Amino acid sequence: MTGHERSYDLLFRDVDIIDGTGGKIRRGDVGVIDDRIVAIGDLSTTGARREITGNGLALAPGFIDVHTHDDALALNGNPMEPKLTQGVTTVIVGNCGISLSPLKPGSPLPPPLNIIGDSDDYRFPTFRKYVEALETRPPALNVAPMVGHSTLRVAVMDRLDRPATSSEIAAMEILLQEALDSGAIGLSTGLYYPPAREAPPGEVLALLMRLAPSGAVYTTHMRNEDDFLEESLRESFETAKAANVPLIISHHKCMGRRNHGLSHRTLKMFDEVRKTQEVGLDAYPYTAGSSALLPEMVEQCERVLITWSTPHPEHNGRDLAQVAKEWDCSITDAIDRLLPAGAVYFHMAEDDVRRIVSYPHTMIGSDGLPRGARPHPRLWGTFPRVLGRYARDLKLMSIERAVHKMTALAAETFRLSDRGRIAEGHFADLVLFDPKSVIDTATYEAPETRAAGIRMVVVNGTVLLEDGKIHKLRPGKVIRRAATT
Repeated sequence: MTGHERSYDLLFRDVDIIDGTGGKIRRGDVGVIDDRIVAIGDLSTTGARREITGNGLALAPGFIDVHTHDDALALNGNPMEPKLTQGVTTVIVGNCGISLSPLKPGSPLPPPLNIIGDSDDYRFPTFRKYVEALETRPPALNVAPMVGHSTLRVAVMDRLDRPATSSEIAAMEILLQEALDSGAIGLSTGLYYPPAREAPPGEVLALLMRLAPSGAVYTTHMRNEDDFLEESLRESFETAKAANVPLIISHHKCMGRRNHGLSHRTLKMFDEVRKTQEVGLDAYPYTAGSSALLPEMVEQCERVLITWSTPHPEHNGRDLAQVAKEWDCSITDAIDRLLPAGAVYFHMAEDDVRRIVSYPHTMIGSDGLPRGARPHPRLWGTFPRVLGRYARDLKLMSIERAVHKMTALAAETFRLSDRGRIAEGHFADLVLFDPKSVIDTATYEAPETRAAGIRMVVVNGTVLLEDGKIHKLRPGKVIRRAATT
């Protein structure tokens, strides 16, 4: 193409275009007017209000973080620095069965609901109220919200250590439908965690039946990711198939030394089930996970770090075993004294992580927890780590394929229209980066550290980050699923 009849608001000249489809890099120009990409190709005859020259830099669609817990971080016009500085332009919230709504203020917050906020953050009795809060004071980035099954359970049940009754399921269905009508893009479950552990497949299926007519997706932190990993995958596949809904397995992993290497078999399971079902998965590029501090998770791990503790903040960032030794008590007693708290859990093998991250159908999700004094470094480093370490340095995939996982694959799987590709008519969510230097710098010792190599980030046509400087603007949008009629 040769140009556009109107001068562009933003024009990237002579950049290496990685368009998100997985296709080969091509050199060219990209023109933006308002919040859309309007032209791609040789635009040398047309001017622009602002021009950026490539100089060996790559231009990609803004990265989509498919697995976040940014529900509270996104409120009140937050610049969302941990995500923005690694090239993320869209976050999907409401994962692992946990969402800020619908829940009446003052409701109990059993772990892990407390990983995304405290009682002041849970102030939205309807999903619509949460969406309206995001729209009233938009964040810097786009937010695509899901509704959490555990939040629904807390909202309607007096006890969580049992299956829901038929009347409680009916009450959850009403809340779920309100969320879908308010634009929720899907339902998530966290069947591993105590608030939903006693929910049988039939309870989940009843809620999933509400999704089928709406086009919403189902994501799950499965019932088990260690000794019963394969059984949990089968349960997830079967439940989603019975409801005829698209399924996404969250942060696929093989926990515990006994299960290291199991990804050889689990990925074959994905290959097989994808022949007859719509099934996706996401992963993060680290051998440690993070969540609330839970005794059953500690048992799986070779090492545990405290990320935050309400009664003992002096131990934030410290090794749990060392704290127990100083207190001259058992690990179990130390956990009791630290609660409520959060932790980083070292329980995976690098070979499994590499195998899962490079699997063609795996999306990238940080699973970062913005709450806490010493968060897991994945909050700040996930996407540059995949690009720099796993694609460029280890050559587990091409840079084009890595970008595809973070962009078009994510947009297609979660049904986010007009995003995830550099294409005419798509929203101008863009990231300009240096393929030679892009890398994560966040560590477990210094987790809140910006990535290197991200030169510019554009959200809906607005430049938000350039040369390390964040502009205090809020162009983010709530990405809603269209309400059913």
